[in-house]
Amino acid sequence: MSSREIAVPQDLTKPLTDAIAEAEKLVASAEFAETEQDLAEGYDYLAGSIAAIIQLVRGRSLSHPNFVTSTGPSTKMGLDNPDTLYYHADVEPTGTYVVRGRRGTTTDLSFQVLRGDYTPSAVPGGEDAFDDRRLTIADDGTFELTFGPGIADPPDNYFALGEGASMLAVREVYSDWTERKGSITVERVDTVGTAPEEADLARVARRYATAGKMLTARINTWFNFPKWFYLDEPVNTFTPPRQTPGGLSTQFSSVGHYRLGPDEAMVITIPKSDAPYQGFQLGSMWYISLDYVNHQTSLNSAQAQVDPDGMIRMVVSHRDPGVANWIETTGREKGILQFRWQRSDSPIGPELGPTATVVGLDDVAAHLPHFEHNKIDAAGWSDRIAARQRAFAERMLG
Repeated sequence: MSSREIAVPQDLTKPLTDAIAEAEKLVASAEFAETEQDLAEGYDYLAGSIAAIIQLVRGRSLSHPNFVTSTGPSTKMGLDNPDTLYYHADVEPTGTYVVRGRRGTTTDLSFQVLRGDYTPSAVPGGEDAFDDRRLTIADDGTFELTFGPGIADPPDNYFALGEGASMLAVREVYSDWTERKGSITVERVDTVGTAPEEADLARVARRYATAGKMLTARINTWFNFPKWFYLDEPVNTFTPPRQTPGGLSTQFSSVGHYRLGPDEAMVITIPKSDAPYQGFQLGSMWYISLDYVNHQTSLNSAQAQVDPDGMIRMVVSHRDPGVANWIETTGREKGILQFRWQRSDSPIGPELGPTATVVGLDDVAAHLPHFEHNKIDAAGWSDRIAARQRAFAERMLG
């Protein structure tokens, strides 16, 4: 058959282009978008979402799965933690999958089997969530585990997928700038050594339809997520620590939202935890992280300056208060606040949670009992930002 005899499908890309147009309207009409900067961020967020969705639908394969990056600096979603590398692979309950890897030096490595997907009205259920302490790891750091249907007397390192399982999510979490990530692969037992079918025209059409549905669901979901879990709380306060909704059973969080004027600052005080990972970040009203590579919009307990009394005191403000633990709003008058604790052996109680006080920027020093210890000059600040830029460049390579 010559190319002239091929029946060219009409409007094959329409499901995706329609979804983009719908998503654009959602961004343009977002009630929290009050400034041109808010809208610019929203449209940039939309661009990243389109790029991520197209990559995901082209790369997803139930027959020959592989780990893909779930979110990153240019494809942000779901208040991504700056200290976490997110991977996932598509699975189905009837399949058996072998995961192999080499443990890096990062603080935490965790696995979670998810049922369903994030939708505008729900979050996925977790069939199982655990960290690498449940694995057998060899002296050289290598490990192997299997996910598959439930079986009687499963061997060590075998984990049941459960009914409705659709995704295997992996999170690798950093604390110190010098930590190094590991490696990880996945293969489906009954297809390894074979090649997947080539995509035909019908499959390509389905991909566009799937991409359209995923895009609108993604935008709608994360528009609603702050309303579910953040915005009902009084402004400039934190919830007591609690297990993270829709997240890992091994993770606790304390959340809130802020609104600060140009001459105001929020002084946050929190005990340094014994949990291996304790991190804080700001997010925008689009429910994504702020620029964490070139600005100090996040800190964890290994990166933050700890006062002599064992407390971490951070200052959230628009302008530089001259302290090492300044958390930059990057000009955003309002946004999301989030603490996370991970790999904790015991629940994080209220006494380990944060307290916050809003003060005038000129009064910050009076609310920092170790202000002389906290001060930093311009050269010291530049060194802190350079350390971030270099560390993230290494983390994100590849």
